[in-house]
Amino acid sequence: MPELPEVETMVRGVRPHVVGRTIIALRRPRGGVNAAGEPLKPIALAPGLSAMAARVRGTLIEAVERRAKRVVLRLSGGRALAVEPRMTGLMLLGEPPTTDHVRLEWTLGPAVDGGAGYPALRFWDRRGLGTVTLYEPGELEQRLGPHKLGPDPLALSPEEWAATLAAGLARTARPVKVALLDQKIAAGVGNLYASEALFHARLAPDRPGNALGEEEVRALAAAARAVLTEAIEYEGSTLSDGTYRNALGDPGRYRNEHRVYQRAGAPCPRCGTEILRTVQAQRSTFHCPTCQR
Repeated sequence: MPELPEVETMVRGVRPHVVGRTIIALRRPRGGVNAAGEPLKPIALAPGLSAMAARVRGTLIEAVERRAKRVVLRLSGGRALAVEPRMTGLMLLGEPPTTDHVRLEWTLGPAVDGGAGYPALRFWDRRGLGTVTLYEPGELEQRLGPHKLGPDPLALSPEEWAATLAAGLARTARPVKVALLDQKIAAGVGNLYASEALFHARLAPDRPGNALGEEEVRALAAAARAVLTEAIEYEGSTLSDGTYRNALGDPGRYRNEHRVYQRAGAPCPRCGTEILRTVQAQRSTFHCPTCQR
């Protein structure tokens, strides 16, 4: 589930506690088993664990940043670790929700201020769909640069983002909701925040992207930035399954601010019309049929 606000929250939560600290060791804790007694699905590591552990051991974490839906640890020597949480991944400093699903653990050296700090950074992933990739010097920009990921709504100025979104939508006849999930058009935006942005912009989710007028695209661009920014302030959305948590294990509070997402059957907060759920590209879409004609 983690989208741009959740991953940005992970970055902001982790950054002050790990930057300037040395990676002492990287290990894969002993995994658990599923309900059938079968081993949990391992996450994808590139390179493998032994090679990754050897290359990061003794390096300094110089910066923590976000690339679309990935957490990036920049290391001394030019290497970078990119963690993609995907559906259920979390970057944690506090205690994990369960010990069975801790996929990787970085043991950290003393904090730069002399305090003990958190002893480890963990990647927890219940479904095992996340990935961790170690990039050699120069590879990060080649693989995860702007030309690969598409535009980040919060990395551009409002004017640049509106122009970039207009150019991306003009090239597709797909429904605008589906187009917003294309990471080449809007990097970091996923199902939840696409639905919310379209509601705020008063746009029907099934409108073809190339049928939107200039003012409609501007309204959508502004709505997307506003929704993403507000969601970050609330530290993301912890949904009914309770999976998502910030770096210290606390839930995100933006779920209480959702206008349409997962509110099918509830009254629209604007007009009172019943919110509908439809399916687009095998994903749930929530909208008000009156406000979003």
